[in-house]
Amino acid sequence: MRDFFKTTKFKILAALMAVIVGIAVYSLTQGGYSPDSASVFSFLFEPFQKFSTQISDKVTSTLDMLFNAEKYYKENIELKDTLNEIYNDIIDYDKITRENEQLRVLLGLKEEYDDYVFSPPCTVIARTTGDPYHSFTIDKGSDDGIEPYDPVITSSGLVGVCYDVARSTSKVRTLYSPRTAVGVTVVRTKATGIIEGDYELAEDGCCRMNYISKNADVKVGDIIVTSGSETFPANQLIGTITEVGMEDSGLSKYAVIKPAIDPDNVSTVFVITSFNGQQGGDESPLA
Repeated sequence: MRDFFKTTKFKILAALMAVIVGIAVYSLTQGGYSPDSASVFSFLFEPFQKFSTQISDKVTSTLDMLFNAEKYYKENIELKDTLNEIYNDIIDYDKITRENEQLRVLLGLKEEYDDYVFSPPCTVIARTTGDPYHSFTIDKGSDDGIEPYDPVITSSGLVGVCYDVARSTSKVRTLYSPRTAVGVTVVRTKATGIIEGDYELAEDGCCRMNYISKNADVKVGDIIVTSGSETFPANQLIGTITEVGMEDSGLSKYAVIKPAIDPDNVSTVFVITSFNGQQGGDESPLA
């Protein structure tokens, strides 16, 4: 402590205090209080006032937290509960909105295809990892009237077909799969063929229309729909032709088709469980 009185810091502090006291004495002996002297004192002591105010505020804040910790804890819990209620309300609202939209789409499909019987709206709950043909799983199954080989659609057209049906879930094989064979028609000319998946084309989000007559009038941009069979109803949109070529044998043409629906972007689908002319699942040619 004695060493402190010998330091430069102490000498500077003592000098500063001497100046302050000198100014105070001078002001008092030369006429007492004046606005000028008050200004000088205010200027000199302003840093000390700010520092003391900061210390006071910090102490007050710390004491408030110590004495009111339980109160703030309860208020925090109440705020969290309120936020959770708000989040749940938002989730419920979003769920109801989606369900209403699904029901509106389903109603529109029923009006357009009055001979169709549909499952309830189905939500995509999983996508098959590593499957080059983009198959996926939906949250409806045999308990909802779905059977193997029932066609799967959206309001925009055909997506694929159910192939592995459990009580509460079903797996859907898309148009990209070689095991999905669909009879189709060119809307413009009524030329026919069969849609079959292809590994290389699936990588580009396309499939192939085979067995087109070599004299058939087909060209890029033509719209393709289902021709109707015991497995798939007629006039469901498939997609458009992006390429036309002749088979190596020279006996028929082929066309590359870009499906109207990208299965990777589908979140809700509808399964047609019955339609006029449908064949039972056990006898399906896709088995």
